[in-house]
Amino acid sequence: MIVFLIYVAIFALAYIAYRAWDRSQEHRHDFTSLKTVTFGDESAVSANRFGSVVSIVALFAIWGAFTGSVITPLHVPGPFVGDTSFSYTARNAAGETDDATVAVRVFKVGEDVPLPEVDANADGFAVDDALKIGAWRSSLGRPHENDIGGDQEGYSVIAIDGQAIAPGETVRFSDGLITMTAKGSLSIKPDTGWQMEPIWLPAPEAVVSAMVKIAVDGYKNVSLWEHLGYSLGRVLLGFAIGSIVGIPLGYAMGLSNWFRGWFDPIVEFMRPVPPLALIPLVIIWFGIGEQGKIILLFLAALWIMTIAARAGVSGVRISKVHAAYSLGASKRQILQHVIVPNSLPEIFTGARVAMGVCWGTVVAAELVAADRGLGMMIVNASKFQQTDIVIFGIILIGIIGYGIDILIRVAEKWLVPWKGRG
Repeated sequence: MIVFLIYVAIFALAYIAYRAWDRSQEHRHDFTSLKTVTFGDESAVSANRFGSVVSIVALFAIWGAFTGSVITPLHVPGPFVGDTSFSYTARNAAGETDDATVAVRVFKVGEDVPLPEVDANADGFAVDDALKIGAWRSSLGRPHENDIGGDQEGYSVIAIDGQAIAPGETVRFSDGLITMTAKGSLSIKPDTGWQMEPIWLPAPEAVVSAMVKIAVDGYKNVSLWEHLGYSLGRVLLGFAIGSIVGIPLGYAMGLSNWFRGWFDPIVEFMRPVPPLALIPLVIIWFGIGEQGKIILLFLAALWIMTIAARAGVSGVRISKVHAAYSLGASKRQILQHVIVPNSLPEIFTGARVAMGVCWGTVVAAELVAADRGLGMMIVNASKFQQTDIVIFGIILIGIIGYGIDILIRVAEKWLVPWKGRG
């Protein structure tokens, strides 16, 4: 919630700053600026590149601030690291009370630090103790094991820093919280702050370091480019087969009542079924080899491309068809010169959606006994809690997916220049 509010605040401030700057500039008098623009006119809306840059910078700044990264000068409060202590009051079997101090040393996980020194000479039955705890971690303190007579019935800890405590209760000491367990032990948890532990979210530089290491040394004895090539090849092959089957099927459903009636129940039934739900069936039918992965990606693209082609045919203006008939065009000519060109925008839109779904499915497809691929790399790294590699793989999949989407849009502009011109 805090991250969301910070992001919203940055968005609002950036928007106000941009609007103030925009009002101070002399605007161009081009076609878009001179025409009458109605609210909701999609043709007059384009991505503001300043907003895009600020959005990306804000995301990385927030990421760095909540992970203690070197890329950002300001950080949210991190976990407590250093020496602290608390006192406890114990009551023995005879009903006597005594105080002792527990010295606590909180260290960064991975460091080797000694226990803090304490005075072992006790005047009473309560004996000072020492603990060391990793940052973001908790540890059990067992005063009954250290105190004289702590193993006798009737012994108990009754207060922490003068605050009464009982089993199941939590009290605060100077740098954290202490909860008493049902057996009388003390669960000590130093303050964690707002920063994320690296095992949950590593800093950006840790992800970059993982990227460089994998690019140089590979992962699981396979180069990064080989992992990338296998994933990209599977996605492109599954998408291509899905398009080859789905587009003609969509055309047939859009042009023939019989084809529409025959295939409509199948398409509408399979359309909402997520590809992940088909994995067990794909394994049973096609095994765990490469064939099963391609089939899963094929099914992910098939129904999207079918519906896109069907929608493209349905969206052709009937006036264009009547005009072609009046000029003496045959059905083949109408299909070639009217229906196909006018349905291509919908097909390209479907291709962008299908490619995104295929990229989202490739991780699941490579769960099926794959030894190469970005999905395999992500899943394998997650088993060993290598979060930096997981995030790197996700970023790489996103960048490649975005790049493919850009290529499809460029191809659409080149192949369908008449889009949006009636």
